[in-house]
Amino acid sequence: MSLRRRQVRSSHPLPVRRQCELLGVPRSTHYYRARPAPHGDLVRMRRIDEIHLERPFLGSRRIVDELEEAGLPTNRKRVQRLMRIMRLTAIYPKPRTSAPGPGHRVYPYLLRNLDVVRPNQVWASDITYVPMARGFLYLVAIMDWYSRRVLSWQLSNTLEADFCVAALEEALWRHPPPEIVNTDQGSQFTSEQWVSVLRDRSVAVSHDGRGRCHDNIFVERLWRTVKYEDIYLRAYEGLPDLHQGLDRYFRYYNGRRRHSGLPGRGTPDRIYFAAADGPGAA
Repeated sequence: MSLRRRQVRSSHPLPVRRQCELLGVPRSTHYYRARPAPHGDLVRMRRIDEIHLERPFLGSRRIVDELEEAGLPTNRKRVQRLMRIMRLTAIYPKPRTSAPGPGHRVYPYLLRNLDVVRPNQVWASDITYVPMARGFLYLVAIMDWYSRRVLSWQLSNTLEADFCVAALEEALWRHPPPEIVNTDQGSQFTSEQWVSVLRDRSVAVSHDGRGRCHDNIFVERLWRTVKYEDIYLRAYEGLPDLHQGLDRYFRYYNGRRRHSGLPGRGTPDRIYFAAADGPGAA
């Protein structure tokens, strides 16, 4: 019996763990069941996500005002709790943004004044909250900075580091290793699991400066694009639908969607494969 459509099946003769390894997905996605979050929280989280995409500089106090204007009165403590679940922080200079885990090392930001002139010179990664009709998931993506190409992505119902590491290992398996990988200072990206994968391949680790809104701007733009062009329009019911929908969208994003910021308004695939070194380059 073969594994089809990137779906893990409990009835398959291979153990679930082995199926997940072969498909490059964390086991948590197989065991995911829609979270019984209160409907009121899901409605507010969806609106908070939209507000943050439009005005990422707004903090919890201002978001309370925005929710009240939308007919969703909410106290500040509730907004703060929901923002923590969604992994959202206002973007402005402040003492802390994404917090590294206890004992985790934070690396310097290596992209300042760096000319990124070719594919696989710099990769970037980030995590975003994904609303569904019932419940929510987290999405991580690995992006090539020069071409804006999405190299890999994974979904998870938790914020453990394993699904980020799975996405990174898939990107490294499919593409030549970059010189630098840049992320925020979140615990997933300062963990030994993440850093050791890069260190073993002699890839330099770069972390955003605290409160700096433009250090990982291309991935932030990706989140806005995928949410407004796909996720918000589809209202996915669950994990299988969401996975299939995102797979379809990222193929379109890489292969057909032109970017005004790329040479000749090219697509990420065209720019990446026209100049990338290594196997698969055009």
